[in-house]
Amino acid sequence: MAAESAENVVSPTAAAAGETAPPAADTPASAAPRDTAQPPTAEKKVPPKKEKPPAVEAKPFTDFIQQDYLPALTQALVEKGVTDLHVDLERSKIAIKGFESEPECSQVIGRWNGGDRQFNVYFFDDSLQGQRAISCVDGGNKASTLESFLIDERKITLDLLVSGVVLRLNSQKWLLRN
Repeated sequence: MAAESAENVVSPTAAAAGETAPPAADTPASAAPRDTAQPPTAEKKVPPKKEKPPAVEAKPFTDFIQQDYLPALTQALVEKGVTDLHVDLERSKIAIKGFESEPECSQVIGRWNGGDRQFNVYFFDDSLQGQRAISCVDGGNKASTLESFLIDERKITLDLLVSGVVLRLNSQKWLLRN
C-alpha cells in the first residue's frame, strides 16, 4: 500500500480546496459527460402509422350482406357459368321439415336455372360470427337437409363466405362437371 501511483495521490492542500485529480489517461472518451444542450444529430424520425380502414366485415350485418356479400357472390357464380341468377337477403322461417317451429332468421337465397336450383345460407343470429347453415334444393322441391356452414373458421371474411358457397355448390355438381 505504500506504493501508490502519483496519479491517484491528491495533495492535502488540493483536497482542502475541493480539487480532484485529473481523469486517468485510460478512461474511455464515452465516459466523459455529454453536452446535453445540443440534440443528437442522427435522430431517426419514425413516420406515423397509417390507420387501416375498417374491414368490410365490420359493417352492420344487413349493410354488409346487401352492399358487399350479394354482389361478390353473384359475380363469383356468374364467373362459374351460372346464368339467370337471382340472389336476395330475406328474413323468414327455415323451409325444412322439422324447423317449422323455429324463429325466423336471415337467409341469403340464390335461385337460378328457371328457379329449379336454389341454395339458402342461414344466419341464425343475424351476425357473421354467429351460427350459420346452408341447404341446397334441386327441381323446385323443398329442402330436406340443413348442413352446418363454415363452423370451424375463427374469423369470417367476405372471401371466405363467397368461396364457401361456391365450393358447396360445386360439391353438388351444379357448377362444374367432373
